[in-house]
Amino acid sequence: MIAKIGHGVNMTGALSYNQLKVDKENGKVLATQRIMETPDGSYSVAQLYRSFEPYLIANKKTEKPVLHISLNPDPGDKVTDENFRQIAKDYMERMGYGEQPYVVFKHTDIERTHIHIVSTCVDRYGKKIPDTFEKLRSMDACRALEQKYNLIPATEKQRTGNDQLFRPVDYNAGEIKSQIASVVRHLPKYYQYQTLGAYNALLSMFNITAEEVKGELHGQSRHGIVYFALNEHGEKASNPFKSSLFGKDAGWDTLQQHFIEAKKKMKTDPAKAILKNTIEAAMHLTGTEADFKKQLMEQGINTVVRRTGEGRIYGMTFIDHESRTVWNGSQLDTDLSANVFNDWWKEQFAEHRQDADDARINTPLPTTGKNVGEASDETHELFDFLNEEQPAYLNEDLGLIDGLGGLLPEAQGEDYEEQDFANRMRKKKKSKRQGKQ
Repeated sequence: MIAKIGHGVNMTGALSYNQLKVDKENGKVLATQRIMETPDGSYSVAQLYRSFEPYLIANKKTEKPVLHISLNPDPGDKVTDENFRQIAKDYMERMGYGEQPYVVFKHTDIERTHIHIVSTCVDRYGKKIPDTFEKLRSMDACRALEQKYNLIPATEKQRTGNDQLFRPVDYNAGEIKSQIASVVRHLPKYYQYQTLGAYNALLSMFNITAEEVKGELHGQSRHGIVYFALNEHGEKASNPFKSSLFGKDAGWDTLQQHFIEAKKKMKTDPAKAILKNTIEAAMHLTGTEADFKKQLMEQGINTVVRRTGEGRIYGMTFIDHESRTVWNGSQLDTDLSANVFNDWWKEQFAEHRQDADDARINTPLPTTGKNVGEASDETHELFDFLNEEQPAYLNEDLGLIDGLGGLLPEAQGEDYEEQDFANRMRKKKKSKRQGKQ
């Protein structure tokens, strides 16, 4: 089972994203905790929002109080609705959110049936619930739940001490050839990508770009690849380096074969559906391009946006470091294409903000006489619908956000020129031995 945890600012957006699945009969509400019930058992965004409202009002200083989690069992798992309810409950308790209000939505819009949990990470006193080592604790929770509910273990690639380590190229540090080699010689062993554009999106994370070169030899067309180092502005900062300097794995023929094989593997990769849902959820949790990228980054996903000179978006590429796959937005869904994002960000999310305003109009805030941020251990009167006592989490916020360094392999230098020399010497020795026979 794979878990994706998102933190956002827009509770209305998180609820709307999931309720839309229900309205289109591609989902349903499986379970609720500390949520106001309705006479007919049906739910709406405005009605669900009222149960989270007191926690959001009490919030003192947490910038992203909205919690949005997706739990994705293996496609081969046959999980009943009751099992999903128990899994959601157990997971929230293990992560420290067991006493929080939350809604569990089941999604059936893709082959991989999964659940989404919408909650808040601030308690009724406005304090943030500690999320120290959240990603590691989530992985531990998933492994424990796999055993408890007899689920197929997630086939996550575990890095070992023998794995190649990578570092972005620093064009000012010298030995650019060796720096580029340390990435391009081994990157195909770790990541799947289907096109040169996707390959370049991944290379850009390491301040490298690749270009196709064409020529003719003895009347036959030839293709090749040259590599450049990039500066901090994404501009070429070095002379071109022929791929032959880095071995066959960095060359045109090998790359073409990699594209073909990756296309076959990624066609049925369950990571595709998980990534699609994660991106869609982030779109509803955030309101700017910067927040959108940060939201995905916190979940191990890089976003590469390509623009024309006039600023129009013509390419959207997503790099999932957990599954180590690279996708163009249009490959995931037509609603994630470059044109969609161009229009969305161009309009400054006017509709997004209007939806949030409409929800607040439907649920008017009472006058408390206190400003958000004022210290108080008293609960707001809006919590009166809760019958049980809820303990306060009074610890300081110790949450840590995993950066790119925790997702990608880190740096390790190698002397590739020395390796090349050693390889040539071995070939010469072998040739001499064969000549003596």
